Amino acid sequence: MLNLIIIVILAYLVGSIPTSILIARGVKGIDIRQHGSGNAGGTNVFRVLGWKYGVLTIILDALKGAVAVILIARLYLGNFPFPNATPFDDFTLVQIIAGLVAVVGHIWTIFAGFKGGKGIATSLGFLIAIITVDMFIALGVFFLVVTVSRYVSLGSILAAISVPLILIIRENIFHVEISGYHTILPFAILLALLVIYTHRANVGRLLNGSESRITLFNKKKSK
Repeated sequence: MLNLIIIVILAYLVGSIPTSILIARGVKGIDIRQHGSGNAGGTNVFRVLGWKYGVLTIILDALKGAVAVILIARLYLGNFPFPNATPFDDFTLVQIIAGLVAVVGHIWTIFAGFKGGKGIATSLGFLIAIITVDMFIALGVFFLVVTVSRYVSLGSILAAISVPLILIIRENIFHVEISGYHTILPFAILLALLVIYTHRANVGRLLNGSESRITLFNKKKSK
């Protein structure tokens, strides 16, 4: 049990690394939470500092989820402390737990007053290690929606919702045997609901037409 607790603590701490805050302070000496939407996430960095730093933030946030699943989970030793009723082996279940905890750490980071980002990129890094094909399809949904609408929030929400739908379609319509389907599906639904919850303010702005659009490249404004 102690071993699993250590993994949970480490995954939370890695997920809690406030990437956007560190990048904004390093690049412009600002607190990203006092600019743009006030959110400590990659989308706000995209708006305030431009697409290059936005992409860098998203990549680093995704790495937090991947590190939790690929590296921290490997610290697991011994037997699972409670009955494993899932179709996953113990190690894979530990990976899922570590990934979810990293997402929680990103959203409620201990290093920034428990006010972090919205968990999209960290969820991406975590899930790519578990359901790679489904996540790359969801990434395609994200880029398509953002390219057409220029709303990163809308792309994030629809991509998150698409993950459980993709799992259901591949397993039940195309009859692809997805390992641990009946266990990973509830986790995917839970993460989708968490993403919608963390984007609730964005949903309101999307509905009333006040949500900010992003530009892929910075353009010099004429005075």
